[in-house]
Amino acid sequence: MKVVVAIDSFKGSLSSLDAGTAVSLAVKEVDNSAEVKVVSLADGGEGTVDALVLGTGGIYKEVVVTAPLGDKVTARYGIINGDTCVVEVSSACGITLVKKEELNPLNATTFGVGEIILDALSNGCRKFIVGLGGSATNDCGVGMLQALGFSFLDASGKEVCLGAKGVGDIAKIVTDKADIRLKSCVFEIACDVKNSLVGEFGCSEIFSRQKGATDEQVRVMDGYLNRFADLYKEVNPLSDKNAEGVGAAGGLGFAFKYFLNGNMGSGIDLVIGKIGLEDMVKTADIIVTGEGKLDGQSAMGKAPIGVAKLAKKYGKKVVAFCGAIGDGAESLNELGIDAFFSIVNSPCSLEKAMQKEVAFENLKNTAKQVFRLWQNI
Repeated sequence: MKVVVAIDSFKGSLSSLDAGTAVSLAVKEVDNSAEVKVVSLADGGEGTVDALVLGTGGIYKEVVVTAPLGDKVTARYGIINGDTCVVEVSSACGITLVKKEELNPLNATTFGVGEIILDALSNGCRKFIVGLGGSATNDCGVGMLQALGFSFLDASGKEVCLGAKGVGDIAKIVTDKADIRLKSCVFEIACDVKNSLVGEFGCSEIFSRQKGATDEQVRVMDGYLNRFADLYKEVNPLSDKNAEGVGAAGGLGFAFKYFLNGNMGSGIDLVIGKIGLEDMVKTADIIVTGEGKLDGQSAMGKAPIGVAKLAKKYGKKVVAFCGAIGDGAESLNELGIDAFFSIVNSPCSLEKAMQKEVAFENLKNTAKQVFRLWQNI
């Protein structure tokens, strides 16, 4: 029996590799002769750097950068194939880097993301894979661009301050002082959200409240970003504030797509391609996937569905494990997951269920029972 295990992380509990290890141990306890291949998986969000570095034999780098509120944080990124930087923007501007009571997207900046890019440039990288998601920001990537040498001037000709509040003061955009090395760079952006920059489905309206914004601040920031996009259209007529995905990570999608000529695509498809999962699936008998929660939203570009679609291309059976099963999960059976199972096997608190040791044993035990069935078919 040949098994490929490609599970996304159970956020706050198990990493992708931890989850894969639990399943691998379970399979081996049932059939010691089984061939089990475990790969680290992510869909462009948390875990993307690990998935690609581990999947390709890359290396990690660390650099001290500007955190969302201006203090310093040590950010980690990866280098694969010698010249490709893999970065999750949340390592520099993530919401988890800010205390809950201090969250305020008007003040939060993406400057640190630009500093990571600069460090990677100095380490010889000219290709970038960027995972968007989990940001505390809503500055349309202006902070990142400032770090890269772009200038955003107010009416008096001074550089605007950091954060979304600075975006509201922009009167002139200067692009000719940007780091010259950017001209030889290629940016692949892992992005699964479809939100525009502004409007009813824009980043301010849909995401900024969870980043600490009040209803009034949402309205104000949407106006700021709208005016900024209109101003930039005079510089780049091809830019479109209503394009799908440009509202990702508080507008970082807009900055990458139009200022840095980034190519935006499905995060899980990008990761699958880079780690060579297709070749592994071709020769496997069973594919195992999953994530912390499976529900109707999992169909919207999440990692398990990306794995399942690939598996069905070759007619493989797919089993998924999760911590929780939510509304609409049954729709996943139509999208390639043959059966899914919650690993929580008895009543317990969420806090206990998410403890790493508990989740690991629960996943291992559940997987063991599922594979006992296969052994006896």
